[in-house]
Amino acid sequence: MKAIVFDRHGDPADVLQVWDMPEPEPSFGQVRVRMLAAPINPSDLLTIEGRYSKVPQLPALPGYEGVGVVEKTGGGLLGRLRLGKRVAVISAHGGTWSEFCIVSAKHVVPMPEEISDEQAAMFFVNPITAVAMVRSALAVPPGEFLLQSAAGSALGQMVIRLGQTFGFRTINVVRRREQAEQLRHLGGDVCISEADGPIVDQVRAATNGQGVRFAIECVGGSTGSAIVQCLGPRGRCLVYGLLSGEPIQVDPRQMISQGNIIEGFWLAAWLPRQGILRTLRLFRQVKKLMCAGVLRSDIAASYPQADVTQAMRHVQQSARGGKILLRISPR
Repeated sequence: MKAIVFDRHGDPADVLQVWDMPEPEPSFGQVRVRMLAAPINPSDLLTIEGRYSKVPQLPALPGYEGVGVVEKTGGGLLGRLRLGKRVAVISAHGGTWSEFCIVSAKHVVPMPEEISDEQAAMFFVNPITAVAMVRSALAVPPGEFLLQSAAGSALGQMVIRLGQTFGFRTINVVRRREQAEQLRHLGGDVCISEADGPIVDQVRAATNGQGVRFAIECVGGSTGSAIVQCLGPRGRCLVYGLLSGEPIQVDPRQMISQGNIIEGFWLAAWLPRQGILRTLRLFRQVKKLMCAGVLRSDIAASYPQADVTQAMRHVQQSARGGKILLRISPR
């Protein structure tokens, strides 16, 4: 098979290569998926650069999610039920940028035809994370404000549409004024540009000085520190990323006096803690919201597997207008 590989950490455009490798064989409880397409997510880039929370043994196969067809099973009832089906794939060990990927039969989800290959390829990392954070972990009630950083991202735009669907209001922080204007047209209730002054002042003004009870944060550094400062009494913030690579500064006095809670959220750790029935309900809800267009991702471009270097250069461009996908094999 053809597989995208990196044998050293560094700039993805420099270190990724396409190798010929033997087709992998599934063990009991596993399936082999012939991959159709896979997105390029920040977690993929951080892993290749050696800056992710999990550092793989080299050489390594990148790619944490994608869509494909279950071609072979290593045995087990669930694997047999999945055989021949088009499925969304999540792989904690990477490998979805290869022609074939071995995963547990528990980590593939059949996709309805109403969901395109491109959208199905992005089923887990953004849609599941967005719904899990705002509907389960935080359970933001109707009418409440949810503050989020990096609101112009694919996940951030999903959160705005989730707010419209379930009745909570969003305060959306971006870097540039034009981004804020775009999110207003999308339906963001309050859209804040860091170019217009301190985040804390703008959030306090929007909330009559009260701050917010709910926040999600993925940037870190000065932006993340400001998001935490915006929490009001009994406020809670989920930290699910670190795009800047810089730590958040927290004033302990604020946490003590207001009872604030700041905690990490990582889907790979959260999902296994959910019972099977709750997980299945979550998957059904996400499929329904994807079919309704609530959990959709804009796509800027897709590249064949052989053009991975060009894809990496594109994904590093600012304001690229959507996700970059890799086309692995035809359906």
